[in-house]
Formats: sequence, structure tokens, C-alpha cells
Amino acid sequence: MLILASCGPKPPDDTASYVQRMAAARAAKDQAFRSGSDSPIPPDKRDTFLPLAYFPIDPEYRVAAALSPITDRTIVQMPTSTGTMRAMRRVGTLSFTLKGQPLKLTAFVEAAAKDLDRLFVPFADMATGTETYAAGRYLDLDRNDSGLYFIDFNKAYQPYCYFNATYECPYPPPENRLKIPVRAGEKMKERL
Repeated sequence: MLILASCGPKPPDDTASYVQRMAAARAAKDQAFRSGSDSPIPPDKRDTFLPLAYFPIDPEYRVAAALSPITDRTIVQMPTSTGTMRAMRRVGTLSFTLKGQPLKLTAFVEAAAKDLDRLFVPFADMATGTETYAAGRYLDLDRNDSGLYFIDFNKAYQPYCYFNATYECPYPPPENRLKIPVRAGEKMKERL
């Protein structure tokens, strides 16, 4: 584990500063969704959805992961919330341990992406459909040359179709359905 931490992105300095940074990022997102012209939440629904609901910030949900690149450039068709298919390309498999269990998630990019700088990781887990949106949640990772990442489930977010059905949201593929509950990141509002 020390080797992963020394080669990849740095873990949080300490729990208190990490929690403070995450809380500030969540407040900034709420503000952007409330007043931003590009907010995915329609103005008449902002009081219903905002502030966003979150699980408590838990540093144990930030885990080291190794990316095993996939050299196959085959395009996959990922079903979406609007019934269309989105062309995506698998980039690699992220291997990590969460709550003592070895797990894997596949990372993707849009098929037309010119670079692989931002990895898209859609996932579902045992909290999907009860505590989190039934269509799953997403993570975005900035690509790095080391192939070592920190997956931070505290940053897991609901797809925009949760707020507004006009958005087209890809569904996580079967290989990205985790067999444990991930109680971190955004969750559904209890009153919805």
C-alpha cells in the first residue's frame, strides 16, 4: 500500500482537512446547481432537490486502485436512460480493495474522445435503487501516467437524469455492479 501511495496521487493529509475539503466541494456544488445557468435541475425543482443529499464523508471510501489498461479498441454500446445507446470505449480495469473485499470497475471514455485524460466510471452497488438512484452513480477520474489512482466514492454522484429526465444517462454495465453497498457520495433525497 505504501508503494501505491508514493507513486500515485497523494492521499488526504489528514482526516479533518479531507472532511473539510469535501464539505466545501459539496457546498459549492449545491450553490452551482441552485444558481448556475447550466444547472441540470429545472428551476421549479431546485427546492425539492437542493441541498443535495449525501452519505456522511468517510475517508475509508477513498481507496488506492491500479488501472490495468485494455488494448482492445472495440466500441461498446452502453444503454442510456432515454432508450438510446451511447458509444463508449473501455480503457481499463481498476482493481482495488474496499471494506476488505477485492473489487474491480471498468473505466470508459466516449468513443469519439480524442484523448484519455478523463476516465468515466459508472457503477451500481447494493444501495442502488434503495438509497441511491436506481440507474446507478458515476465517478470521474483524471488520467495519470502511473496507472495508480485513488477512487474516492465520497465523490460519487447521481447522473443528471435523476434531476431531469431530458438528460441521457448511460447505465452501468454488468461488470460495474458491485456486490457490496457503497454508502458514500450522493444519495437520494428521502422525500422523493
